[in-house]
Amino acid sequence: MHTVLSNLRQEARRRGLNDSSWAAAAGLRKETLSRLRGRASCDFATLEALARAVGATLTVASGPPVATTPDGHFPAAVDRDYEARLLALCASGTLDPEAWRGAGPLFFMAGLAVMLAGVRGFDRGRCLALAEALHPGSGSPEVFARWLARSPLRPSRFLPMLKARRHAA
Repeated sequence: MHTVLSNLRQEARRRGLNDSSWAAAAGLRKETLSRLRGRASCDFATLEALARAVGATLTVASGPPVATTPDGHFPAAVDRDYEARLLALCASGTLDPEAWRGAGPLFFMAGLAVMLAGVRGFDRGRCLALAEALHPGSGSPEVFARWLARSPLRPSRFLPMLKARRHAA
Protein backbone atom coordinates (compact mmCIF):
# COMPACT_ATOMS: atom_id res chain seq x y z
CA MET A 1 0.00 0.00 0.00
CA HIS A 2 2.88 2.36 0.73
CA THR A 3 4.15 2.07 -2.85
CA VAL A 4 0.71 2.93 -4.23
CA LEU A 5 0.36 5.87 -1.88
CA SER A 6 3.89 7.04 -2.73
CA ASN A 7 3.18 6.87 -6.47
CA LEU A 8 -0.08 8.78 -6.02
CA ARG A 9 1.66 11.39 -3.87
CA GLN A 10 4.31 11.82 -6.56
CA GLU A 11 1.58 12.38 -9.15
CA ALA A 12 -0.15 14.88 -6.84
CA ARG A 13 3.09 16.84 -6.49
CA ARG A 14 3.63 16.73 -10.25
CA ARG A 15 0.21 18.34 -10.59
CA GLY A 16 1.09 21.01 -8.04
CA LEU A 17 -1.08 19.64 -5.23
CA ASN A 18 0.06 19.73 -1.63
CA ASP A 19 -1.46 17.30 0.89
CA SER A 20 -4.28 19.66 1.83
CA SER A 21 -5.41 20.33 -1.73
CA TRP A 22 -4.96 16.69 -2.73
CA ALA A 23 -7.05 15.46 0.20
CA ALA A 24 -9.73 18.07 -0.53
CA ALA A 25 -9.85 17.07 -4.21
CA ALA A 26 -10.35 13.46 -3.08
CA GLY A 27 -13.13 14.45 -0.66
CA LEU A 28 -11.01 13.52 2.36
CA ARG A 29 -9.71 15.39 5.37
CA LYS A 30 -5.98 16.14 5.39
CA GLU A 31 -5.70 14.20 8.66
CA THR A 32 -7.01 11.08 6.92
CA LEU A 33 -4.26 11.34 4.32
CA SER A 34 -1.64 11.90 7.03
CA ARG A 35 -2.79 8.83 8.99
CA LEU A 36 -2.58 6.63 5.89
CA ARG A 37 1.19 7.05 5.74
CA GLY A 38 1.55 5.22 9.06
CA ARG A 39 -0.80 2.36 8.23
CA ALA A 40 -0.04 -0.95 6.59
CA SER A 41 -3.42 -1.10 4.84
CA CYS A 42 -6.20 1.10 3.55
CA ASP A 43 -9.69 0.59 2.19
CA PHE A 44 -9.93 0.55 -1.59
CA ALA A 45 -12.47 3.40 -1.75
CA THR A 46 -10.02 5.79 -0.07
CA LEU A 47 -7.17 4.88 -2.41
CA GLU A 48 -9.50 5.13 -5.37
CA ALA A 49 -10.58 8.63 -4.32
CA LEU A 50 -6.94 9.72 -3.96
CA ALA A 51 -6.12 8.24 -7.37
CA ARG A 52 -9.10 9.87 -9.06
CA ALA A 53 -8.08 13.24 -7.60
CA VAL A 54 -4.80 13.08 -9.56
CA GLY A 55 -6.25 11.55 -12.72
CA ALA A 56 -4.92 8.05 -11.98
CA THR A 57 -6.69 4.72 -11.83
CA LEU A 58 -6.05 1.70 -9.66
CA THR A 59 -5.73 -1.70 -11.26
CA VAL A 60 -5.69 -5.23 -10.00
CA ALA A 61 -2.87 -7.33 -11.37
CA SER A 62 -2.59 -11.06 -11.50
CA GLY A 63 0.26 -12.75 -9.71
CA PRO A 64 1.89 -11.92 -6.42
CA PRO A 65 2.77 -8.31 -5.65
CA VAL A 66 6.27 -7.22 -6.52
CA ALA A 67 8.52 -6.23 -3.63
CA THR A 68 10.25 -2.94 -4.41
CA THR A 69 13.41 -1.09 -3.55
CA PRO A 70 12.98 1.38 -0.66
CA ASP A 71 12.36 4.26 -3.09
CA GLY A 72 9.64 2.24 -4.86
CA HIS A 73 11.22 2.73 -8.29
CA PHE A 74 12.42 -0.81 -8.98
CA PRO A 75 11.49 -4.36 -8.07
CA ALA A 76 13.74 -5.57 -5.26
CA ALA A 77 14.63 -8.54 -7.49
CA VAL A 78 13.67 -10.07 -10.80
CA ASP A 79 13.28 -13.80 -10.24
CA ARG A 80 12.44 -16.28 -13.00
CA ASP A 81 8.68 -16.08 -12.39
CA TYR A 82 8.60 -12.30 -12.52
CA GLU A 83 10.89 -12.30 -15.54
CA ALA A 84 8.48 -14.70 -17.29
CA ARG A 85 5.53 -12.37 -16.54
CA LEU A 86 7.47 -9.40 -17.95
CA LEU A 87 8.42 -11.39 -21.04
CA ALA A 88 4.78 -12.39 -21.57
CA LEU A 89 3.66 -8.75 -21.28
CA CYS A 90 6.30 -7.50 -23.70
CA ALA A 91 5.79 -10.34 -26.18
CA SER A 92 2.02 -9.77 -26.15
CA GLY A 93 2.58 -6.46 -27.93
CA THR A 94 0.09 -4.65 -25.72
CA LEU A 95 1.06 -1.06 -25.04
CA ASP A 96 -1.97 -0.29 -22.89
CA PRO A 97 -0.76 1.73 -19.89
CA GLU A 98 -3.28 0.03 -17.61
CA ALA A 99 -1.86 -3.41 -18.38
CA TRP A 100 1.65 -2.14 -17.71
CA ARG A 101 0.80 -0.25 -14.49
CA GLY A 102 -0.17 -3.46 -12.76
CA ALA A 103 3.04 -5.26 -13.71
CA GLY A 104 5.53 -3.42 -11.50
CA PRO A 105 6.80 -0.11 -10.16
CA LEU A 106 5.97 2.66 -12.61
CA PHE A 107 9.51 3.96 -13.07
CA PHE A 108 10.77 0.43 -13.73
CA MET A 109 7.97 -0.31 -16.18
CA ALA A 110 8.56 3.00 -17.98
CA GLY A 111 12.23 2.12 -18.41
CA LEU A 112 11.24 -1.26 -19.81
CA ALA A 113 9.01 0.51 -22.34
CA VAL A 114 11.90 2.82 -23.31
CA MET A 115 14.10 -0.24 -23.77
CA LEU A 116 11.48 -1.78 -26.09
CA ALA A 117 11.41 1.44 -28.12
CA GLY A 118 14.85 0.51 -29.39
CA VAL A 119 13.95 -3.05 -30.33
CA ARG A 120 13.17 -3.97 -33.94
CA GLY A 121 9.53 -4.88 -34.35
CA PHE A 122 8.24 -2.52 -31.65
CA ASP A 123 6.62 0.80 -32.50
CA ARG A 124 9.16 3.30 -31.15
CA GLY A 125 6.71 6.19 -30.86
CA ARG A 126 4.05 4.14 -29.08
CA CYS A 127 6.61 2.61 -26.70
CA LEU A 128 7.94 6.06 -25.78
CA ALA A 129 4.38 7.34 -25.32
CA LEU A 130 3.71 4.40 -22.99
CA ALA A 131 6.85 5.23 -21.02
CA GLU A 132 5.74 8.85 -20.64
CA ALA A 133 2.26 7.74 -19.52
CA LEU A 134 3.82 5.54 -16.85
CA HIS A 135 6.48 7.95 -15.61
CA PRO A 136 6.81 11.41 -17.18
CA GLY A 137 10.35 12.18 -18.29
CA SER A 138 11.42 8.55 -18.48
CA GLY A 139 12.19 8.75 -22.18
CA SER A 140 15.05 11.21 -21.78
CA PRO A 141 18.52 9.74 -22.30
CA GLU A 142 19.69 10.82 -18.83
CA VAL A 143 16.76 9.19 -17.06
CA PHE A 144 17.07 6.01 -19.11
CA ALA A 145 20.79 5.86 -18.30
CA ARG A 146 19.88 5.94 -14.58
CA TRP A 147 17.33 3.20 -15.22
CA LEU A 148 19.97 1.04 -16.91
CA ALA A 149 22.44 1.59 -14.07
CA ARG A 150 19.96 0.58 -11.33
CA SER A 151 17.62 -1.88 -12.96
CA PRO A 152 17.74 -5.48 -11.72
CA LEU A 153 16.62 -6.51 -15.21
CA ARG A 154 19.60 -7.06 -17.49
CA PRO A 155 18.83 -6.13 -21.12
CA SER A 156 21.62 -8.47 -22.30
CA ARG A 157 19.64 -11.38 -20.85
CA PHE A 158 16.07 -10.16 -21.32
CA LEU A 159 16.17 -8.99 -24.94
CA PRO A 160 17.44 -12.27 -26.45
CA MET A 161 14.74 -14.16 -24.52
CA LEU A 162 12.13 -11.70 -25.78
CA LYS A 163 13.35 -12.08 -29.34
CA ALA A 164 13.18 -15.88 -29.11
CA ARG A 165 9.71 -15.74 -27.59
CA ARG A 166 8.40 -13.41 -30.28
CA HIS A 167 10.01 -15.51 -33.00
CA ALA A 168 8.35 -18.67 -31.65
CA ALA A 169 4.91 -17.03 -31.53
